[in-house]
Amino acid sequence: MLKNDLFLRALKGETVERPPVWMMRQAGRYLPEFMEIKKEFDFFTRCQTPDLASEITVQPIRRYGMDAAILFSDILVIPQAMNIEVQMKPDFGPYLPNPIRTQKDVDSVLVPDVNIELGYVMEAIKATKEKLNDEVPLIGFAGSPWTILCYCVQGQGSKNFDKAKEFCFTQPLAAHQLLQKITDTTIAYLKAKVKAGVNAVQVFDSWGGMLSPTDYQEFSWKYIQQIIDALKDETPVIVFGKGCWFALGDMAKSGAAALGVDWTCSPKNARYLTGGNITLQGNFDPTRLLSPPADIKRMVTQMINEFGKDKYVVNLGHGILPNVPVENAKAFIDAVKEYSSPTPKGGA
Repeated sequence: MLKNDLFLRALKGETVERPPVWMMRQAGRYLPEFMEIKKEFDFFTRCQTPDLASEITVQPIRRYGMDAAILFSDILVIPQAMNIEVQMKPDFGPYLPNPIRTQKDVDSVLVPDVNIELGYVMEAIKATKEKLNDEVPLIGFAGSPWTILCYCVQGQGSKNFDKAKEFCFTQPLAAHQLLQKITDTTIAYLKAKVKAGVNAVQVFDSWGGMLSPTDYQEFSWKYIQQIIDALKDETPVIVFGKGCWFALGDMAKSGAAALGVDWTCSPKNARYLTGGNITLQGNFDPTRLLSPPADIKRMVTQMINEFGKDKYVVNLGHGILPNVPVENAKAFIDAVKEYSSPTPKGGA
């Protein structure tokens, strides 16, 4: 039994004393104890070594006591397992030397046996569960098929993913084949993660906001919906689409347990667009964690009041930045733990 199941109760929409809190990318770059490991081991070694991945996953829980842990990994382990070379270059980011640009390239992409190619992730989950010792739930994650396609076709990060969009718009058949292969792999991967012990999964559609609402339906959402349909009876599914406020209405009807919101969408609008019944997660601007701790605490309290304490998971609106001071991250977490509902005005 989990000692702290606040996160899972919020995903179910139960009434809670305070909302749960965790931070996207909480396992990683802003923590001095992570930097010690980073000095010794390169990126994919950290991902592929269960003892290292599990240690990095629990570091923020030890330091801050968030209400959920999220496995240290990367969305690009999926293309790696699909016969697409992925490098992580220091001070540059992901680099794919042989990007997918033609039907022939798509044909060479494999749908792997995830238990073989990504067995190290399942081992990392088991190691993490041991270290967590049922303190808090563990979240597993994957990138959305569209977001993975962006990297596979562009070959690196981008401000607009123009090559990825061009590929979809000029070779839609090949694009849909690639998206389906990624979707099939992702479903098998997330199911294996659930079997290995994760308590919930999150799909990150980091680049969904690059598409128009119509193109989003065709090239992103319909594949995310397949993932939700395949997983929702096995585990709670959270969907986070960066810049995808226009899709919140469809997302709310999808069977997802919760929806992530970024900081460009107000709590009021997010509740309105989702119909007010689904759990929401977000949406503090990660750069705001550079504000003084007292300001962070005030703003977090205001954010909780605006979303409402129930059907809500406190988080950032995207990943934490590497240059955030540890005491500022602490102020963010502590503000949630210290939260108490405002006293209603006027008597009964």
